[in-house]
Amino acid sequence: MTDFIRSNGFTNESLGWRAWLDVVNLDQATGEQIAVLEESHPKAKESDYYRFLVHQPEILRQRSAAFNAIMYAPGGLPRAERELSTTVVSRINGCVYCASVHAQRFEQLAKRNDVIRQVFDDPHSAGTTSREQAIARFSAALTEHPDNIEASHLRALREAGLSDAEILDLIHSIAIFAWANRLMLNLGEPVFPGQTPVA
Repeated sequence: MTDFIRSNGFTNESLGWRAWLDVVNLDQATGEQIAVLEESHPKAKESDYYRFLVHQPEILRQRSAAFNAIMYAPGGLPRAERELSTTVVSRINGCVYCASVHAQRFEQLAKRNDVIRQVFDDPHSAGTTSREQAIARFSAALTEHPDNIEASHLRALREAGLSDAEILDLIHSIAIFAWANRLMLNLGEPVFPGQTPVA
């Protein structure tokens, strides 16, 4: 989609990301580090994020395996809805880079971005259907108050049409972004189009 959105500091544009600490130089990387980068993501070798995390290759290997299984496994919650959820979580956590990536993935899968504009404006009320609204509300609630989730929250998801397996997928997606957002937010910063990276 070419309808670029910027709202409250968030965007669906493609962003860069720069690490605040030294990344692994590919010319000096070990064989294991290169292998883990290649397993993790098609563009991991070009990414400051992966090239920093690969300082600890086994942790990155386990992180990537869990992340890829949660976000891309077939069946269960539709991929677009996983991406919607993680965009809500990233918006609430203040992770501009993650929100942009997962907004784009939602748009690619759903072929629309109306709900993304809503998420950037107010994630608590986002959603174009009762199902999307339930997913957004639950994603916000679990992100902001994980200690206050009750059976009634899960009943609301069921009433919106989610199966038990889809609810589990949704919780996995929300939970892994508590981790993913904190890595991104504390190891570096997003780079907007046209912004000159600072060395």
